Amino acid sequence: MFMLRNVGKLIFGSGTQEALCELPQGQLYLVRPLSPKGYSELIFKDSAIRIRRTNQDFQYQLVVQRVFEEGEAELLAEEEGEDAEIDALAAERDEKTFLLDQALHLRVEYRDGGEKVLAWKDLSGDTGDLYEFICDSSVPTKSVEQFLEVAQNCQYERKYRKPHTTATEEDLEQFTFHEEHPIPPASPLHSPSLTRSMDSSVENMRPQKHAANSAARREVATPESAQLTRPPQAQDAGEAPEPREIYAVLPAELHLFDAQAGHFAMVDDDVVATVSEVGKWEYWLLVRGPSTTWVSMSVQADMNPVFDFEFLSFVFNHFSSDGTARSWLLRFKDQPTLEKFQEGIMQAIWEQLNETKWQKVQEKEREYVLDAFGDLKMEDVPEEEEEEEEAGVGESDSDEEGIRNEEYDSDEEQDSTDVKGKSGDQNSQLAVGYKHDRSFVVRGSKIGVFKHTPNNHLEFSTNISKVTTPKGKLMNPKKVMLHSEDRDLVLQNENDPNKLYRMDLEYGKVVDEWNVHDDIPVVTFAPENKFAQMTAEQTFLGVSNNALFRVDPRVSGNKLVDSDLKQYATKNDFSSLATTEKGFIAVASNKGDIRLFDRLGIRAKTSLPALGDPIIGMDVSANGRWILGTTKNYLLLIDAEQKDGKNEGKLGFEKPFSANSKPQPRRLALTPEHVAQFFHETGQPVSFTPAKFNTGLDGTEETSIISATGPYIVEWSLKRILRGTKAPYKIKRYDEQVKADDFKFGSDKNVIVALPNEVNMVAKQSLKKPTRESIMGDFRLSSGRRSSGRIGNRESGRYKLGRDDVVNSPY
Repeated sequence: MFMLRNVGKLIFGSGTQEALCELPQGQLYLVRPLSPKGYSELIFKDSAIRIRRTNQDFQYQLVVQRVFEEGEAELLAEEEGEDAEIDALAAERDEKTFLLDQALHLRVEYRDGGEKVLAWKDLSGDTGDLYEFICDSSVPTKSVEQFLEVAQNCQYERKYRKPHTTATEEDLEQFTFHEEHPIPPASPLHSPSLTRSMDSSVENMRPQKHAANSAARREVATPESAQLTRPPQAQDAGEAPEPREIYAVLPAELHLFDAQAGHFAMVDDDVVATVSEVGKWEYWLLVRGPSTTWVSMSVQADMNPVFDFEFLSFVFNHFSSDGTARSWLLRFKDQPTLEKFQEGIMQAIWEQLNETKWQKVQEKEREYVLDAFGDLKMEDVPEEEEEEEEAGVGESDSDEEGIRNEEYDSDEEQDSTDVKGKSGDQNSQLAVGYKHDRSFVVRGSKIGVFKHTPNNHLEFSTNISKVTTPKGKLMNPKKVMLHSEDRDLVLQNENDPNKLYRMDLEYGKVVDEWNVHDDIPVVTFAPENKFAQMTAEQTFLGVSNNALFRVDPRVSGNKLVDSDLKQYATKNDFSSLATTEKGFIAVASNKGDIRLFDRLGIRAKTSLPALGDPIIGMDVSANGRWILGTTKNYLLLIDAEQKDGKNEGKLGFEKPFSANSKPQPRRLALTPEHVAQFFHETGQPVSFTPAKFNTGLDGTEETSIISATGPYIVEWSLKRILRGTKAPYKIKRYDEQVKADDFKFGSDKNVIVALPNEVNMVAKQSLKKPTRESIMGDFRLSSGRRSSGRIGNRESGRYKLGRDDVVNSPY
């Protein structure tokens, strides 16, 4: 049974966290038995270890906290200055916190002389790295056993999302980890004789290049580097349909990404990978060994294919019928073999998406498609990159979470914890102001208005409680756009695609109804140029399924300007558009192609071929150099500047690319192993929100890209992308789905995030490298730093919303 001990001393923040069990005295070490960085590091000379609750059901933390001697904390503060306490929190100097998950492999070892050692994996470290808590000799064995029992109960609750009282002894046995190797001594007289080269530290995340080397590495380095923590179940691979046509049949090695160990491990050094057409626009991938069928799956875009020519590898994901996500790697003997396989798999994916035969596509367009899936390099981030990333941390006045905002609730009778509301409405859209520091959040038929303070906080301004047409009919805005110096909000009613509405934000009501065209519905719309909303410009652009046009609210009758209409005879299925500072236009479609215009009413200067995935969002850098498209599974970054020929230095908006100089697209995807880990944690496949550049006036350069998938915010560094870094992004996990996100105007340091029932401004510095631990989620902030009270209740910098309004307040 859980025991509550020393609650008063166990609080990190304000007094709402509950400790379940504690060992009050010991030393914390970080042990790296295989690392050239050094064998052992003493983290805390005097510390206590405990298990505590979070505010999330069935989520617990393993916490090791430094214990100060009397007067030591005050002396330290005097030496380091008055901000030492804040700096210590940010650097985790005095506390180490771990989400209590089965992946830690938490276990205990009793040694000669009565020494008791708790150990768990460092999930963000190298293979074999461990944290070890050496209990003081005064800690009784019975207390250690009880601590381990509580930890097993917590792990059971996290894994199965139900109380541990339902568990049997057999259920809890899986959390004992008897199969682990002996815990290495934290402070040995001599380091272990095992050696590891610098190359092997990199190759823990890569396939072994030769089978012979694989066997040697199993014996010399560590068993984990070549074995799976949990061997895959090959028997769940179904039978492949009868092939109509074979696209590729090639020999390879098969590796599987082990999420708990953190690397690819070989499962079969002799497989045959077959890609075939099995039906009308249906395709199949079969990976079969001499005695086992490992993979049998339909070929789909959401398999997240990545080709790496440096290591002759193809990485992909497979979502099994039982809901398991696995990340596989096929390694081929040479580059010509990999190229043959790449053409086969990409032909199948492209044909499945476009329902057109690959042979009908021009050779240059086929090369464009293949290039988009072959630019990933599996390499470590250079050391100096971290210094560059952290250089600007001090520029933000925000705390680690970005900001803290007060809960606003004008009705004392309402329970502020009931944020979903009677109507069931959730936040759906976000519009961030350029001219004035405001953000607007759409929630059903309501709009919440939030002010950006000078110190990067959000402050509730007002709530527009009912959005109605001029005739008084209630509407739920489908899309919104700030307009005319941020004084107006252009709205579209999801039930009437041929009309748009103008809301006067000073009055908080819809004052105009614009009929765009009787026969041309509006799919989406965008400003006349990238910064038009900062001016009094009245016109803006729109697209239908097969037309691009200008809307002028000042003309009588229909607002579509006929002279600026470019309509296509065939259905192009346009889906999104964006403009540059000069007013150049990029239009994308659900087919995946992109057209570049320098003005309306003419043919596109450049047409970029379709990769096949629908493009759901577009953005363009202010100068037109970079084009950013969003698909469900990846982002597409394209350099529009021409590098050679007679149009060298010109943009694709101004002059067409020659047939031989189409730009090479950069496909920005999560690494397959991260996709598998995301799915393991959330049960959801990747589904990105429309990605955006940071932007601003006065020469502000685009340095970052922001998007979200599920509960994760994802920020890409443009500099890291161009360097070819393997995973050029950082993440932050929330407890709920991210509905919309965008940078604060004029900065790349702060991001505004709309969750289903909350609004948040977060400092970019709080995003972390995607590791097993950060993907599982850091619950320290959501479980601590809280204060009570109806006005002034702060939680993780998030804006807790009212019962059925964005914020429960009358306009």
